[in-house]
Amino acid sequence: MSELLARHRAVMPNWLALNYNEPIEIVSGKGNRVVDADGKSYLDFFAGILTNMIGYDVPEVREAVERQIATGVVHTSTAYLLRGQVELAEKIARLSGIPDAKVFFTNSGTEANETALLLATYARKSDQVLAMRQSYHGRSFGAISVTANRAWKNNSFSPLNVHFLHGTDRHLTQFKGLSDADYVKACVDDLRHVLATAVANDVAALIAEPIQGVGGFTMAPDGLFAAYKEVLDEQGILFISDEVQTGWGRTGSAFFGIQNHGVTPDMLTFAKGLGNGFAVGGVVARGDLMDAPHAVGLSTFGGNPISMAAANATLDYVLDHDLQANAARTGEIIISGLRAAAERLSVVKEVRGKGLMFAVDLESPQQAARFMEETKKAGLLAGKGGLYGTAIRMAPPLTLSVDEATEGLGIIVDALETIDAEAAQQ
Repeated sequence: MSELLARHRAVMPNWLALNYNEPIEIVSGKGNRVVDADGKSYLDFFAGILTNMIGYDVPEVREAVERQIATGVVHTSTAYLLRGQVELAEKIARLSGIPDAKVFFTNSGTEANETALLLATYARKSDQVLAMRQSYHGRSFGAISVTANRAWKNNSFSPLNVHFLHGTDRHLTQFKGLSDADYVKACVDDLRHVLATAVANDVAALIAEPIQGVGGFTMAPDGLFAAYKEVLDEQGILFISDEVQTGWGRTGSAFFGIQNHGVTPDMLTFAKGLGNGFAVGGVVARGDLMDAPHAVGLSTFGGNPISMAAANATLDYVLDHDLQANAARTGEIIISGLRAAAERLSVVKEVRGKGLMFAVDLESPQQAARFMEETKKAGLLAGKGGLYGTAIRMAPPLTLSVDEATEGLGIIVDALETIDAEAAQQ
């Protein structure tokens, strides 16, 4: 492994982060487990950053991809009719709840968010955009401009005029101790103040993650975005829900994360889990917004026949097996277990989450790194994040069993107990 790591560092950029002091190479997977090059098995609680949504070596997905490859048509481009693309768009449009919805496919969440921002700024003839503090929307020029996490912003240049809102920052002094209702009121007052003071004329859109991914699974209280949308609607400002991480039933309580707020957005972006490892992203938007741009457009690989075969099979599997209900069931086992353990662990500042999307906030980045090493040693893969690098974020495949949920919970609690004991000795 040291040889491969040296080769990686010689040809890959320094900012391409690797997990663990001794990074692993994953060489095989089955169900919700993977095996590294040394033969060690891991229960995967990060799913390729929420992308292997229904686990590994799923026959329905593999066979769908193999059938498409067997035709000899791996790619044609959007210059031709693509049956799989149309079929998938029909399903997504129906599931989105957006009226008269149309869908445009891309390769990633970054591209999807860029497309949504293009549609919004075109429709509103404005470069002014609202976004959330602590947010992350991708690594491209426009996506970085609506990202509010300094660790992920490379420069201050922007094609957009962006103003950031409160909603996921209840740790700040001015919000501590507020009830959900009072916090929502304070955030709405701030939104109205921003619109009265910081912007000129029309604002194009608010883009928001229902649960912030890189932000460490921080989230607005249910109902905040409904309150925001009332204000936005007064001025015709569009609402974009970034569902790259929260879509397809992962929160357990809703199929798309924004539905937890009782909101139907004007646009919804998606990626990651839909292809179960195959590259797919996209935007679903009201037909009038999607049809409006006057210039010709395409996505060379968006709607690729292989990705569409994988995504159709994955979405069908999620629906046929009611994996949203499974996320609610197994997520409750883990989240309730973590909250119970947190009562006796001083290093745990907060446990938060919905369904199979949950996080543990620790006291320091060093403790978060220590947790990663401890759970790796015990055979569980997790992820890091958070504004201050203190959050452990986990999002197992939606196919996680009750036994696996219990097993994973045990490994997590054991690691937290080890870190807590070490902290007590310092």
